[in-house]
Parts: sequence; C-alpha cells; structure tokens
Amino acid sequence: MPAQNQRQTVVLASGVFDLLHLGHVKFLEEAKKYGGKDAKLVVVIARDKTVEKTKGRRPVVPESERRMLVESLKVVDQAVLGSENFNLGEMINTINPDIIALGYDQTSMEKRVEKFVAENGLNIKVIQVGKYVADELDSSSKIQRKIVEKWIARQKSSKKTVEKTV
Repeated sequence: MPAQNQRQTVVLASGVFDLLHLGHVKFLEEAKKYGGKDAKLVVVIARDKTVEKTKGRRPVVPESERRMLVESLKVVDQAVLGSENFNLGEMINTINPDIIALGYDQTSMEKRVEKFVAENGLNIKVIQVGKYVADELDSSSKIQRKIVEKWIARQKSSKKTVEKTV
C-alpha cells in the first residue's frame, strides 16, 4: 500500500471483454504494471448498447456477466459498467485515474481520450498497450470463428455418419 498521505495510483482500462481470453488478461496485467507496484486497476466494461452501436452487433455475453468475469480476475481491483450514454468525460471524472491504458486496437478511442485530457487540462498519462500474440485464440472474433468451424466440421461428420448407416 502507498504511504499514509500518498494517493494510490489509479489505472483505468476499458473494453468489451466479450468471450474473455488470455489476450484480455495480458492487456489488463500490462495496464496495471504502468501504475507501479501498488497501483489500483479499475476496468470499465462497455455496455451492450454501446457495443451494438459501435460494432453493429450485441456481445455474446451480457454486460453484467462480463463485468463480473473481469472483476473476478486477480489483477483487477474494480470493474464497473460504462455510462449508459457512453460519456467518456463522465467516466474519467468519476474514476479520476492517473493513467488511462488503451488496447492496441483502441486507436480512435486514444485520440478521443487525449483530446479530452488536453481540453480539460488534466494530468493523466494516456498509454497504449501492445498486442499479446502468443496464441491462436487471442481475440474474441477468433474464438467465435473456431467455434463455428468446429460446429460445421461436426455437422459434416454427423452427416457422413448418417449417410453410411442409410
């Protein structure tokens, strides 16, 4: 813990975290490291409506479950749902972070965050965490594709078995 009069460094990370995978865990671990030894990691989970608006589809896992899954990770100190109207400033002002850690794929968000920080004269460091690439299933979309591929292969295999028995 920090000294009695010293405020704990707060790192803010955010994302959808649909189909939680190792890439998410590595991103959050790296984000927390930027805050130092006793940092507090607060993670904002994107609302279902926000995901639908930005990605054109609803997440597989509902927002409340995604929040609970992320909060259960050892590296995470607190997980909260994003604002209903996706108000960036509201979340920053509520959490009051020292560091905002963004994922490798959050480039448009990086520009918005940097603009907000600069326009409001905030002393917040904005960093971008690199991509973790050590596994074939390092993204939710890859997991979804693999599930579909396995399902299709199983359907084809079942069809061949049925044809042989007929």
